[in-house]
Formats: sequence, structure tokens, C-alpha cells
Amino acid sequence: MKKNIHLLAMKKSRGEKIVSLTAYDYMTARLEEEAGIDFILVGDSMAMVVFGEENTLGADIDVMIAHTRAVSRGAANTLVVGDMPFGSYEKSDTLAVKNAVRFISEGGAGAVKLEGGNNRSVSRVKAIIDSGIPVMGHVGLLPQSIKKTGGYKVVYSDRRDELFEEALALQQAGVFSIVFECIEEELARELTEKLEVPTIGIGAGRYTDGQILVVNDMLGLSGEFKPKFLKKYAQMDGIILEALKKFSQEVINEEFPAESHVYHSRKKK
Repeated sequence: MKKNIHLLAMKKSRGEKIVSLTAYDYMTARLEEEAGIDFILVGDSMAMVVFGEENTLGADIDVMIAHTRAVSRGAANTLVVGDMPFGSYEKSDTLAVKNAVRFISEGGAGAVKLEGGNNRSVSRVKAIIDSGIPVMGHVGLLPQSIKKTGGYKVVYSDRRDELFEEALALQQAGVFSIVFECIEEELARELTEKLEVPTIGIGAGRYTDGQILVVNDMLGLSGEFKPKFLKKYAQMDGIILEALKKFSQEVINEEFPAESHVYHSRKKK
């Protein structure tokens, strides 16, 4: 049975942790589904980890949808959430709905995610939900707003009222879940207990309903990048580098290809 948004609500009601990761390609999505991940986010973080950008602001909606389609094919039985990039929903409710529909119809996603809980974002959320598309919210550190906030900053209790107001407004608007990014643990715990919808933390401590990490980061494919909240479960960059060096050396030494890798002409009977 295909996993959907109702699985997250069920897990919260049972006190079971929700497990999520990002993915940007077919192969990674296939492995994440095999690992039993509850939902996969095709994050606009792709701009950074796939294309080497300094931030997420350059994420292109056409490229995002293409990668969402690849992930949806790789994880056909897992909930795939398409991350609406900067510029794809800010202008109007109409534009937001149009681009959300593309994530579903072209990308094969089961839901979309928007950043922010101000009046504008809530209006976009309502419009998209009214069109029949599930929406995941996102509060705390907002990567798409770093030009306004001045960088990547943890949200502490001095912003408690603002955070609570935004999260509750998103819940009222009908989101099925909310991502908490880089929020003081005590604050995230208090809000998680207050909200009826599941909360998914990234740098928000131990007490959210679920956790998400950028898959490239947790696999050790992001070089020296290591924020405090990140745990690397493998060091794949070292493994890949070793394989690349071995291949190069074997080609130089004429050890590859060997006899076992060669096609010979077929002998006529």
C-alpha cells in the first residue's frame, strides 16, 4: 500500500516517530523506499547539494519538477513531497496553485511544501489545499528568506510568539504537517505538544514528531559541511574518492579492462 499523508497523522497519534529524508534522483529514492522511509522531500536544497549553489534561491521550478518525477518513479509506494522553490508561489494564489498542480500532474508528487506562516504564505496554503493538493508547512529558519533575515540563524525563545502564531495559522489553514528548522529544542517541544498536526524537525531537537535530514549530508557527501544538528551516518565521499582513484590507476597501468571485460568476435559454427 502506498504511504500517504494519513500515515503521518496516525504515527503522531500513536507516539511513533516519523522518518524522512530528502532525495533528488531515482536511485536514491529507490533505496530510501527500501529502507522504509515514511516520506521523501524533494527539497530545494537540491540547488546547493546537486548544483553547488551557495543557497536555495536559485532552485528552478522546471528542474525541481523533473527531479520530483525521478524520485516519484524510484519510490512509487512512498509519499513524495515537492518543495516549491523561491518565486514559484509568492506572487499570487493563482500562481501558487498553478505551480503546485505541476508538482502533482508532472512530478508525480503526493503533496507540496511551502515556507513561512505569514499572511501571504497562509493565503497560498489555503488556495492550494482548496484545489485538492495537500500542503506541508515550514517554520523557523526559512532558507528562502535569508536575504531578509541576514543568514542562517537559529530561532530562539525571543521569537516564541511569532513562531506559535505562524504554526497555528498554518494548522488552521489545513496543512497536514509542519517542518521545524533550526529551532531551540524547548520551543520545538512546547509547540509540538500544542499542535495537532505532526511536526518534522531538522535542527529542532529531540521532541518533534519526526526527523528529516538532507540525504547527501547524512551520507557524508557534503565535504566539510557539518552544522551542529547533522549526524553523518557514512563517509561516502571518501569511499567514492578511493574508487575513482583506483579506476584511474588501473587504466593508467593497463589493468582495466582485463580479459574478463572484453568482447571477442563470435566464431562461426
